[in-house]
Amino acid sequence: MKTLIRSLAVAGLAMVVGTAAQAQDAPERTIRFGHLNNADHPVSFGVKRFAELLAAKSGGKLKVQEYPASQLGNELQQQSALQGGIQQMSAPATTSLAGIVKEFGLVDFPFAVSTFAQADRLLDGPLGQTLLAKLPEKGLVALGYWDLGFRNVTNSRRPITKAEDLDGLKIRVIPNPVFLETFRTFKANPVPMPFAELYGALEAKAVDGQENPYAVILSNKLFEVQKFVSATNHVYAANIVLVSKKFWDQLSPAEQKMMHEAADESRTYQRQVSRAAAQKAVGELQAKGMQFNELAALEVARMRQLVKPVLERFAASYDPATVKLYNDELARILK
Repeated sequence: MKTLIRSLAVAGLAMVVGTAAQAQDAPERTIRFGHLNNADHPVSFGVKRFAELLAAKSGGKLKVQEYPASQLGNELQQQSALQGGIQQMSAPATTSLAGIVKEFGLVDFPFAVSTFAQADRLLDGPLGQTLLAKLPEKGLVALGYWDLGFRNVTNSRRPITKAEDLDGLKIRVIPNPVFLETFRTFKANPVPMPFAELYGALEAKAVDGQENPYAVILSNKLFEVQKFVSATNHVYAANIVLVSKKFWDQLSPAEQKMMHEAADESRTYQRQVSRAAAQKAVGELQAKGMQFNELAALEVARMRQLVKPVLERFAASYDPATVKLYNDELARILK
């Protein structure tokens, strides 16, 4: 893992030699970059990589100050801070944006993609770019998508091997309508809750379980308060690199170009590190005492069919052109 991180970092920094000359006359700026994850999580590695690239490109004029582990508030608090110009950057899960651009709910449709390659093609292609284009009018500028990973269910009561195993479980979910209705379909009791409150709620058994990518489960030591981890892979989750539009509009075209370039270059690195960490995390969670199980392909297909009416209902309330693009893109990607 460390070797991968080092080799990717060296390769990326080599690309920025000479670019710093563009920033000779730029003012010095400090960018407050907040996120929910711990400093040992792949999102934090992405922030650090972005900071290195941006510093190199700007000759040290654009400095990134990282605030991990919800230091600047939960996702919605940081979103408001960006919109108000108090905070410059964040990297929340795309789920948190459904409240201001509901079509981001399309990204959270369960069982839509099953591989990382499919997810990348969906988000980096026309659908992902169309969603990004809806954000400036909401006070946000997006620089692309980072990897968070496939979400999987953990709980303290039993393995999840079929839809019926979720019946009656109190599962913490992101405050997102698609997530809520998906778990209600499986007769679970979804509980919307900020991530910062999750560990305490699991420890106090206020909720039975939660769903997150493996690296998040490991980094936040949920193995201390959860017994079972089940490879439901029900949703591919992405982080989105956000900039306050009020801050963005203060930047010169050259500075904006550096920001875009640093985001593009750090994306490849962050995804590789994140996916390597996820693969490694499964073994580490088992070593920490969690019981791991996978779901049969036929059961996943059955669960996909069970939630289909939920997805059709939500899609009917979204912009028809965006929904058509989503369906067209999935047809292209999955064929």
